[in-house]
Amino acid sequence: MLVSQDWLTEYVELPDHDELVDRLTMTGLNHEGSEHVGSDLCIDLEVTSNRADCLGHVGVAREISALFDHALSIPAPQTPTAAPAVDDNFSVEIECPELCYRFTARLVRGIKVGPSPAWLVDRLATVGVESVNNIVDISNYVMLECGQPLHTFDYDRLQGDKIIVREPHAKEQLEAINHTTYDLLPGMCVIADGNRAVGLGGVMGGAATEVSDDTVNVLVEAAHFNPMSIRATARQLNLHSAASFRFERTINSENIDWASRRCCQLIQEICGGEVAEGFIDAGSPPDPRQPIRLRFARLDRILGIEIPRDNVVSILESLGFARCLTKSVGGQGGSAGISLNVNTAGFSDQVKDQLLDSDADEVTVIPPPWRMDVTREVDLIEEVGRVYGYENVPDDIEVPMAATVRDVTDRVVDKVRRAMTAAGFDEAMTASLVPGKWSQCFSPWTDHAPLQSSQPMLGVLEKASQNMGQVNLLRRSLVPSLLEVFRINEYKQNQHIDLFEIARVYLPHGTSLPEEPWKVAIVSQRDYWQVKGAIESMVGLLNAGSVVDAKVCDFEILDPTRASELTLDGQRLGWLGEVSDYGKELFGFRQDATVAELDMAVLFSNATVIATHSAISPFPAILRDFNFIVDEAVRWADLARSVRQAGGDLLESVTYKETFRNPAKDGSDQKRVLLSVVLRSIDSTLTGEQAEEVCQRIIDHCGKNNGAKLLD
Repeated sequence: MLVSQDWLTEYVELPDHDELVDRLTMTGLNHEGSEHVGSDLCIDLEVTSNRADCLGHVGVAREISALFDHALSIPAPQTPTAAPAVDDNFSVEIECPELCYRFTARLVRGIKVGPSPAWLVDRLATVGVESVNNIVDISNYVMLECGQPLHTFDYDRLQGDKIIVREPHAKEQLEAINHTTYDLLPGMCVIADGNRAVGLGGVMGGAATEVSDDTVNVLVEAAHFNPMSIRATARQLNLHSAASFRFERTINSENIDWASRRCCQLIQEICGGEVAEGFIDAGSPPDPRQPIRLRFARLDRILGIEIPRDNVVSILESLGFARCLTKSVGGQGGSAGISLNVNTAGFSDQVKDQLLDSDADEVTVIPPPWRMDVTREVDLIEEVGRVYGYENVPDDIEVPMAATVRDVTDRVVDKVRRAMTAAGFDEAMTASLVPGKWSQCFSPWTDHAPLQSSQPMLGVLEKASQNMGQVNLLRRSLVPSLLEVFRINEYKQNQHIDLFEIARVYLPHGTSLPEEPWKVAIVSQRDYWQVKGAIESMVGLLNAGSVVDAKVCDFEILDPTRASELTLDGQRLGWLGEVSDYGKELFGFRQDATVAELDMAVLFSNATVIATHSAISPFPAILRDFNFIVDEAVRWADLARSVRQAGGDLLESVTYKETFRNPAKDGSDQKRVLLSVVLRSIDSTLTGEQAEEVCQRIIDHCGKNNGAKLLD
């Protein structure tokens, strides 16, 4: 932001230049350099994106006033008016209130367009703006003065006696005042008259209604546009302007009327003419700012020093914060009574002192409309600290600090990530948008249609963009995106492809807002049992319970003989399965793959994240193998559960070895399951008799619960 030293002196008394720029730098407006331009001095200040209020000379002057405790003088525009009123035969209609929040218009009749006076040309030249004509120069001057962009239309070139703020029509174009024609796209904010587009709201006006030497009547626009829309429009068209730069950072909507009146005042003084009575104000007024409480004890703790209460209040008031002082009334018998918040702006000091409890340990203030970045108590602390001066904080001050504690969600995510990487998996990150075929092939969490984005991701996913249409649907599962990553890695001939991703999916629910739950998905070259083992290890690290493959699932991209729904202590954890031939063909890879997707919410609710000590037995273990014949329908999870129940405290682990089928000897509906157990005591060496007793219990339990017979 380039500011003129002479210009600033109109609003506030300036200290020595070096002292000024040093203090501004220390409080957030970094001094980039100064340069003499004629008899003036141009000061280059770096304005951060949150301080849009300092993108005008008045905002910088306001900072200087607070820093040096100098009086601030802001002009009060006076605009004599004459009939007929502007809205007698003209109107403004906003058809897209989500893009344009407010649009105001004033009319100045009988002006004379010509060169600007020398003082105005010099002021603009100091800050690097070239003079065009008196009308354009005035609108630029007011923008640089207060930060509110304006636009002036040649009123007589407008068609239809109406301004319509809308989105562009299909294939609509606009020739801007830079005499380049632009194709207008959906989502842009168009300023139109009754027949055509005459400007691109918040970015640039149109050539059809620009002010020229023949202009006699001008319509002065001051408006408030959606910052995100302005940023997107400027980038899409590669059309950036001083106006778009300010609108992108959010302007002070309450300053619109002042800027409009100031512009009309200068037009009258420099160009002649008369201002029509009244003004058109379409749209909604800004929402009132919410009070913010500042506790003095917290301010002292954060800054590490104690600042006198009067200084704190004085600093906030000098920055434009209006005090809301709290006084308790009506409390009896230990009752807290009623707390009244009183905005003291405009009250005398005597009244303020009567309202304020002398022992109050906090103050409540309302942020000024130009400080949209101040919303929290810590923001007020920063304001007090930077104006009071960080240099006043001693270097050796000890600021009390307390270690933060991560919540359960963060701890569980961290443990899941560590478990998967320890098992040899690499973490992937994929886009939230997927093509339609991917969304349809695997959506285990919801049957509702996916949400559609208005801006597809063209070319981001090479196979999707080539063969599967637009990538414009919010994912309902992580699995399809990981399968595409698997395909890319196979194509690049990577030897080991074991991936996982922890991210959100988007689950619609009719007309209500979608859920955005966390999921963890896996894709691997390993088989069903190896991936299930990795999942069990992850769940074991969380101390969350036992994973059970509860029932077969029937998703088309999964092999029905090697796919199941997983449960964790009776809750549905997710799905696990090997990819079917159809799935491999759909995603275009050749080798076998296994996928899984788990619900992180179940892990969050079941995990035990506080580490507990478990003693390691110093005594030797006893290993025993069991070869059971069971019915084909018996699942490994059920058999393992029986083994654990029978083994009790002496069972250290049970491990699946293999399954073997011999229809000739055992029958067509029988199978042999080989498993191994490790027995160990924490107290003493197991005797052979103790081990045999445990083994017999295992045989009896498996026979009773699962119909298992031990093969000799």
